[in-house]
Amino acid sequence: MDLELRHLRVLCAIADAGSVARAAGILGYSQQALSAQLRRIERHFGQPLFERSPAGVEPTTCGLEILAQSRDVLARVGRLGRTTGSTADRIRALRLAATNSPVLAGTAARVRSHLPDLALTVSSVYASSDIVDLLERGELDAAIAVDYPGLELRHSDAVAHRGIITEPAFVALPAHHTLRHNLQIALTDLAGEAWFLTPDDGAGWPGIFYAACATAGFVPARVHEFLGDHLQLQNMIAEGLGVSPVQATTRPIPGVIVKALVGTPLWCRYLLAWRRDGVPDSVAEALFASASATYRDLIAQAPHFQAWASRTYAATRS
Repeated sequence: MDLELRHLRVLCAIADAGSVARAAGILGYSQQALSAQLRRIERHFGQPLFERSPAGVEPTTCGLEILAQSRDVLARVGRLGRTTGSTADRIRALRLAATNSPVLAGTAARVRSHLPDLALTVSSVYASSDIVDLLERGELDAAIAVDYPGLELRHSDAVAHRGIITEPAFVALPAHHTLRHNLQIALTDLAGEAWFLTPDDGAGWPGIFYAACATAGFVPARVHEFLGDHLQLQNMIAEGLGVSPVQATTRPIPGVIVKALVGTPLWCRYLLAWRRDGVPDSVAEALFASASATYRDLIAQAPHFQAWASRTYAATRS
């Protein structure tokens, strides 16, 4: 098979969507046709580019390298014919925001390192729906937002987005909890607990949490709405005041443990969104690479995620 640009776009679409099925919908293919095309591409490279699981796909080590090169090729092709030093490429300031995510700090630091002449300002915007509104109105240039499988972020053609990672949600418990020795915990085993939940994010949360509880056959006994300092939340969990869904990158403090949920019923996608007319391709690529690298650094320090990933991928290979 001769490798073509469309094949590189297929690989990037699958990585961005976190699922062959979702990528097929975006590209206008059937899932079967896209799966067959992916197999041909992988045969070209001589090894798998994605790890398959019931929840979707993740790039292999080789896949990450091929994706990085593919994005570089596509970005270079996209710049062909443009005048060097165009107005867009002379961007001097960038307004970057992020939802409730630890990725912002590392992303900003990397962008400043890669683009030292760029005047970067950062802010926190909790609701992804607000992020979209700010981008649409031109009050932000780029942002890290969230959405959920089946509830993909909606915006006009003035805004572009690219998925950074799709990750499972975990649960944080007091270290003395009766289920502390379980490798994974079923939602039903927590039916009687008090829950700390962040408020409506305009993208599907906490609706997907309540839907998962309903599927498990219960309504949470008590819910505390909480949007504040992560350390304060963990301190309350350590005191035994409740449990909480948490991000895969969460670093538990002493007195708190983080566990996987049986069947991984909750998933979240982090994505980079930006204004097409205000952010050059080179800057968008730098933002995406910085956010992705920051996430990889954070997740490498999350033993609960590493343990979950090892069990999940071992099960799919058996």
